[in-house]
Amino acid sequence: MAKKIHIIGIGGIGVSALARYYHYLGYEISGTDSTDSVLIQTLRNEGMNIFIGEHPGMIDENIEKIIYSEAIITKPDLPAEDQIYAHPELQKARELGIPHFSYPVALGEVFNQKKGIAITGSHGKSTTTAMMAIVLAGSEVGGSAIIGTQVPQLGGTNFHAENSENFVIEACEYKRSFLKYRPFITIITNIDLDHLDYYKNLDDYISAFQSLISQTSGFVIISESDENSLKLQIPQEKKIVVGEKISYFAKVEMLETDEIFYEAKTLEIPEISLQIPGEHILQDARLVFAASKLLGLQDEYILQKLASYSGSWRRSEIIRTTKNGNILMSDYGHHPNEIRPTLTALKSKFPEKKLFVAFQPHQYSRTRELLPEFSNAFADADILVIPNIYFSRDKQEDVEWMTTERLIDAIAQNHSNVINGNGLDNTLKMIQQFDEQNPNSAVILLLGAGDIDALRSNIL
Repeated sequence: MAKKIHIIGIGGIGVSALARYYHYLGYEISGTDSTDSVLIQTLRNEGMNIFIGEHPGMIDENIEKIIYSEAIITKPDLPAEDQIYAHPELQKARELGIPHFSYPVALGEVFNQKKGIAITGSHGKSTTTAMMAIVLAGSEVGGSAIIGTQVPQLGGTNFHAENSENFVIEACEYKRSFLKYRPFITIITNIDLDHLDYYKNLDDYISAFQSLISQTSGFVIISESDENSLKLQIPQEKKIVVGEKISYFAKVEMLETDEIFYEAKTLEIPEISLQIPGEHILQDARLVFAASKLLGLQDEYILQKLASYSGSWRRSEIIRTTKNGNILMSDYGHHPNEIRPTLTALKSKFPEKKLFVAFQPHQYSRTRELLPEFSNAFADADILVIPNIYFSRDKQEDVEWMTTERLIDAIAQNHSNVINGNGLDNTLKMIQQFDEQNPNSAVILLLGAGDIDALRSNIL
């Protein structure tokens, strides 16, 4: 009889990948989530038993362990333990003595047994993880992966398994979750203050990455152009800095004196050809190139795999051409410093087209703290519509202060065409009307980490 694992919040993009990993190992998987989705239906089709809502009756002594997404915590004002056991399934697990772990802890159990490649940073984690997984998949060294997006080249899934010691994960910095991991290689894409509902300030945020470095046994790869990454204290033998070249320190041993020192070296990165536009995407690819070299792969193979990368779900994703000939796209970007380069890249790729952006901010607290940055992040948008602010882990004082109207007023100081969408339903009508009135002339972008992407099915 197969061992059983129950997963709460199984529809989350990372948690569902871990569910697939355990299912791949032969476990019987059950799970619950607050809302149904295409992803959950796909998991059901793969053989997982999933219900919508809270179902403590599903919890019994036959379950070996329970894994829960921290997204199920909806009462941030409660003490930490009370937040967890406010969920009836976890309360039942505690009563029955069933071991239960958060997603980061459960992922760490798997990852720390492997030769791990942890990909972290404020922006670009999913794209970089997807590219790393594609390079390793089917290579001479192989590699499994858990990714925070769905990748067409990996069968449209967020999980890939191979019989290999290499294991790639997207390592989230929220609440220092990535400190559950013990990587061999850590890639830090960039450091840009985020998750202000948890971190006190930039120094506090950077300190989390510094702690991860101390847990990395092999190499730490950072970007030459990222000011905050360059502040990190990285031992010479671990440090690899990537720009147009790879800079590193080679170990030199003096046989006569037994002296050991490190000599600065550089390695040229060949020209990388990508299908996806944007200097930020190219830099992500350079980081992957450096990690792939450390794992023993050859230049020609790495470049071929990077050139084959065609994008991922909700990362400058082209969904379809609408019936009126416009390009419908979706992107997960929710921080000003993600939004700005994404819009610039789209303007560069589609210079003759109008750029209609429907942006849903994620978290009242993030929007409040980064309001000045949001106010000038949309210069490349011809039309900007904001339907609402997506609630996630927010405190009441932030909800009351940070209104949609206040955000629009701030953006309007730098942007002449920003509109209140007054909710998702009305925003959908505005998109449909724009699509009809501007045939064959526009890119329509659904932007944000909330539920804005749900509109895609109604924009035909």
